[in-house]
Amino acid sequence: MRVVLAEDLYLLREGLVQLLTAHGFTVVAAAETGPELAAALAEHQPDVAIVDVRLPPTNTDEGLRIALEARRRTPGLPVLVLSQHVEQLYARELLEDGSGGVGYLLKDRVLNAAQFVDAIRRVAAGGTAMDPDVIAKLLTRALPDSPVDQLTPREKEVLGLMAEGRSNAAIAQRLFMSEGAVGKHTAAIFGKLGLGPSDDDNRRVLAVLAYLNSGR
Repeated sequence: MRVVLAEDLYLLREGLVQLLTAHGFTVVAAAETGPELAAALAEHQPDVAIVDVRLPPTNTDEGLRIALEARRRTPGLPVLVLSQHVEQLYARELLEDGSGGVGYLLKDRVLNAAQFVDAIRRVAAGGTAMDPDVIAKLLTRALPDSPVDQLTPREKEVLGLMAEGRSNAAIAQRLFMSEGAVGKHTAAIFGKLGLGPSDDDNRRVLAVLAYLNSGR
């Protein structure tokens, strides 16, 4: 699996390169700045991009903006954001396009290599890998009288776990219920949000997040 990595801190960037290589990934480019990231994405068209939000020269939101622009040029380009910050506006935009794998992890909450590698593979395969804190901040921005207000507290719990990329079995284990009960909750969620049936669970999660964060 070919990876483009963007991280401005030298030690962290080199550590990530070694970790990824040790787990079978091929790091085709390790960018330090926004322009380097843009050039690497255009040249390599990787299987997944792992980007920090804040990159030189602006050190604001350059990494995420460049990743979004790359997804406009290459719809479905898998992007995993790895940051210390939640940039709500661009995170919502990343989720709303619904065109491929997306993830948003907070650096200080990645607890081990297995968790990180699993998130990368999930995003590269078209799924989602969202930190619960990111989800919470996005959902609290939903407008008054938005469709999310129709969901029960339990349905919101199920939706949050779905957005993290968890399977029905994992959700059932986490919430101490049967898989059948999880299925009923997910069906109710999609019904209340006006989302039609789909065989692609990952894209259904993206559609739910897109709808919630659009404020429609």
